[in-house]
Amino acid sequence: MNALSHIRQLDYTVIYARDFAAMRHFYETVMEFPVINVLSEKWIEFGIGSTRLALTVHGRFKDQPPPTGALSLQLAFRVPPAEVAKCADLLASRGVEMMLPVTDQPFGHRTVFFRDPDGNVLEIYAEI
Repeated sequence: MNALSHIRQLDYTVIYARDFAAMRHFYETVMEFPVINVLSEKWIEFGIGSTRLALTVHGRFKDQPPPTGALSLQLAFRVPPAEVAKCADLLASRGVEMMLPVTDQPFGHRTVFFRDPDGNVLEIYAEI
């Protein structure tokens, strides 16, 4: 057994935000994720179950932000089946545009897709 085989879960995800203020507002206010740590004006962490979602700004690794419109990542959040449409309705009432309507996929998921202010694809899904 090598050292890497001891990895058992993803503890946190870091998004390098193009527009930190807009992203913080979206995840804190629109998505209602609780803030669990603020390390500086350039780093904030939200609690999502046992996982942390952190936002920061580009520059730490000398990378330039991807161009606007370039998809960087997709995040999927699981909820019970009856909640997918309710989540979509709540987000739409807050001005979030759904990319696709709530759909029962042939692979056994009920999904809805939308984007955060940086253009990352977010999915709320349930196993059906």
